[in-house]
Parts: sequence; C-alpha cells; structure tokens
Amino acid sequence: MNEFDYVIVGGGSAGCTIAARLSEDPTVTVCLLENGGPDSSVLIHAPAGVVAMMPTKLNNYAYETVPQAGLNGRRGYQPRGKTLGGSSSTNAMLYVRGNRFDYDNWAAQGNPGWAYDDVLPFFRKSENNEQISNEFHGQGGPLNVTYANYKSALSEVFLRAAQESGLPLNPDYNGADQFGAFMYQVTQKNGERCSAAKGYLTPNLSRPNLKVITRALTTRVLLEGGNAVGVEYRQGNATRQVRARREVVMSAGAFGTPQVLMLSGIGPGAHLQAMGIATVHDLPGVGQNLQDHIDHVQSWRTRSDSESFGVSLGGGAKFGKAVFEWRSKRTGMVTTNFATAGAFLRSSPDVAACDLQLIFVVAIVDDHGRKMHMGHGISCHVDLLRPHSRGSVTLGSKDPAAAPVIDPRFLSDERDLPRLVKGVQMQQRILESRAFDGVRGAMVYPTRVDDVAGIEADIRSRADTQYHPVGTCKMGPASDGMAVVDERLRLRGIGRLRVADASIMPNVVSGNTNAPTIMIGEKAAQMMREDAASGLAMAA
Repeated sequence: MNEFDYVIVGGGSAGCTIAARLSEDPTVTVCLLENGGPDSSVLIHAPAGVVAMMPTKLNNYAYETVPQAGLNGRRGYQPRGKTLGGSSSTNAMLYVRGNRFDYDNWAAQGNPGWAYDDVLPFFRKSENNEQISNEFHGQGGPLNVTYANYKSALSEVFLRAAQESGLPLNPDYNGADQFGAFMYQVTQKNGERCSAAKGYLTPNLSRPNLKVITRALTTRVLLEGGNAVGVEYRQGNATRQVRARREVVMSAGAFGTPQVLMLSGIGPGAHLQAMGIATVHDLPGVGQNLQDHIDHVQSWRTRSDSESFGVSLGGGAKFGKAVFEWRSKRTGMVTTNFATAGAFLRSSPDVAACDLQLIFVVAIVDDHGRKMHMGHGISCHVDLLRPHSRGSVTLGSKDPAAAPVIDPRFLSDERDLPRLVKGVQMQQRILESRAFDGVRGAMVYPTRVDDVAGIEADIRSRADTQYHPVGTCKMGPASDGMAVVDERLRLRGIGRLRVADASIMPNVVSGNTNAPTIMIGEKAAQMMREDAASGLAMAA
C-alpha cells in the first residue's frame, strides 16, 4: 500500500494544476490518479484533432443526459475528457475567464476570498500570454495563451459584421470589459495544444515526489473517524488503495466528483439509501445545483474555395497537405481550433454584465460534429451564460465504472428561453449582415430572424450543451444547507477532504470554464499549503 502526503483524484484541469504546484515543495509527496490514459495521442497535441475526439469516445467519456423535457425529450450529449489534462486535452482551447460580476457574486454569496480582485492574481499566475501584457494578464505561467497560428479570412469578415451590427471591437475580452467582438485567444504553444497536462504536469513528471497513475478508476474515498485517509481504485483487474497523510483532493469534475463522493457514502441520504449505499455523511448538496451553458448553433453553406473547412475533394487535398506542414513546422491549417472569433453581448441594456456569448466557427457544426454534411460552411454558436435552470447528477448504479445519471434540466426555468431567443436573433443578424453577403449561402436549418416561434422550435429541436457543467459540489457558507464545501474548498462534515474543480462553482461563470477551473486549482494549492502550515486542513 502506497502512502503520500496528498492524493488527488482526477488528472484534469484542476488536478494537474494542484499536483504540479504542491510537488514544487520537494518535502511533500503527491499522488495523482487519472481514470484515462496518458495524453500521448497526436489528436490531443494537434489542435485540429478536436474534431476527431469531440464526437467519439477517443479520450472522451461521451456521456448522455436523461431525456430533456425542454428539448423535445431528446437526450443531450456530454463529452468530457478522459485522459491526462481532462477536458483541457480535448476541448476547443478557448481561453476565457468570465467577468468581474461572476466572482464578485460568488463572494457576495458568503465565499470570502473569491471576489474578482482575489482571483485575478491566480489567473495571472497561471498564464503566459504571448501578446497581451497589462494588469489583467500574466507572463511566465505554465499555461501558454496566444492566437492560433492559422488565420482564416472569414474571421475578419465576422469582426466586420459585428461592427456593422453595432458591436465594438474588444481585443482583450479577458481584461477590463467583456463586451464586444474579438479573435479568441487559445491555449496553444508553438502550434500545439497547451493543456493543463502539457503546461503543468509534463515538465515535472521527473520529480521524485510526484507519482502519476493513469487508467486508475477511483471507486471510493477511504474514511476513518470522520476523516479521509486515502482512496481505493481499480486498475485492470486489481483493486488497490493509496493512503493520504494530509489530504485527499477530489478533482474529478462536475460529474465525476459527486459520483465518487456518493459511492463513498457522502451525499443526499435518501438517494444513497435508495441505491443501497450506507450513508456515512448526509450532505444534500452533493450532485445538486448542476448548471451548464445551453448552446444553439446556426450554420450556412459557403463555396468550397472559401477559407472554411468542409467535406470536399479540394478541402480534403488541402488538409492532407496541411498535415505534412504541421508535422514538419507546427504551422498551418492543423493549428486551427475552428472556433476563431466571437463576441460577448447583453440580451438587454439593463443586464448587469454580458449574458450571451458568440463563437464563430469556420465549418458547419451539427450535433457536436456527429452529423456530417457534404460541402463547406460557417457556423455560429450562441450561449446563454447565466441560465436559471438547475439540474442534478445522481447515481444510476453502485458500479463506479457506470456513467452517472446526468440531468441538466435545460430550459426548465421559463426565464431562459426568451433570452436565448434574443441571442439567436442577435447572432443571425450578424451572420446575415452585408459583410457576409459574398460568403453566405443557404442556411442549413432555415429560420427567419423575426420568427420567434420558429426560433423557439429550432432551439427545442437542436440546442444542447456548450460543455460547461459546473456547480455539483457548490461552495457556500455554513448557513447554506446545499453547500458542499466552504470557502477554502474543505468538504463540510468530513476532515482532510477537499474538492477543487468546476463542481465548486456556486454559479457558472459567464464564459468557458477551463481557465476558471485552472484558477481554482491554483488557488486551492495555495490554500492547501497555508492550511498545512497552520493545521486547518484537519478541520471538518
């Protein structure tokens, strides 16, 4: 049986960050467990490989939701990274933090230390921004942030169209203000993906005090006397245990973390009893408060000679040549993340902060890339950034290898659909503006911008996740009966057990969740070091 100071469950965005930071101290030993394999696939490191992983089970859990009443009874798709780096190894690499409102709101809910001015230093600490150097950005951090090497002229068309529609250009959407249109910065370095594994873990794998175990399925947290003392995991046909002298850290994500906690007897007592699991600690908030950005995509066809991607003889030949260019130079089309430009908008002037996000894609996107179309095209996603709908993650089985039961309850709150419709209308006006007249062909799923009922029907027929599930082990004060962790991410009621991943977010941030999750990892590692020095880690 192995023993370490810290055992971290989940080698994703937060887990890699925490493992790297804690093991900077050579006197501290760290064990990181990851259910997926090493991040060795070329599909991970070549940015364009995202289109091969997203719709398949390559490095991907490829979960499904329960049927969604708000989406005409359809089951949603929930891809999540199953490899070192987690979803930072399989996502579209957009570097987005959210806005000041998000974090100030977290603090206002009784979470001191999580206001924007508190978390900004951790964003800066994590970042090496190649282009932007100011009070909002960092240089020298493990996570490389830059613009994609490949530039499509269609991205510039999107920016002109946004300006025609009254939006300002805002190159630093992670700076003083989100509002406006821009080219996305991405987590890439020298033409390759820079995941949390690549940035934080890979350079430090030779540390003698850091052990990384892959293909290790965590089955439960080991508990003794009200404290976490290690974890049990399954590797192949063998069941093993690893002990933690100081703390166990759950970083398995918004689906994995509540699943492992419930399998360990920590969660809503009635649900655990119904599943035949002995309740060790009745904690009703585990698996509740699931939030996700609902996303609606509109697509238009383009000529095959446009700077878009698609299924055609010419496009295939072009991309074939690009593969050789990337292999020899790490430049060209293979460095694309496809999602090149975007905008943050307000659904109405009285909204406190941007509540809509656009993501322009230089290809036709349909059903997460699972439905292919011949020819070339362009698409745009619109996301509702602060949805009111709340869902849950529960157990469907006592088998740790079984998928959890995921129910986002999309559009269950009647306030969400009208705002998403407004976002679709704003998006469609931009894509149907004069700037795109020479590019834009037929709409793949035609809707009229003034047909609210038609847009609503299209949303219910095709909308789904933007891959940002959070909130299932929410952070909150002792007065909040649904809070799972305190402001230092210690699990309420169990000692030496912490949660550090997207599941702790009280509310989903107004943007992509990877950079905020890495920030959570940075802040967690610092708090763990502080608490170890003061003895607070033992507090339950």
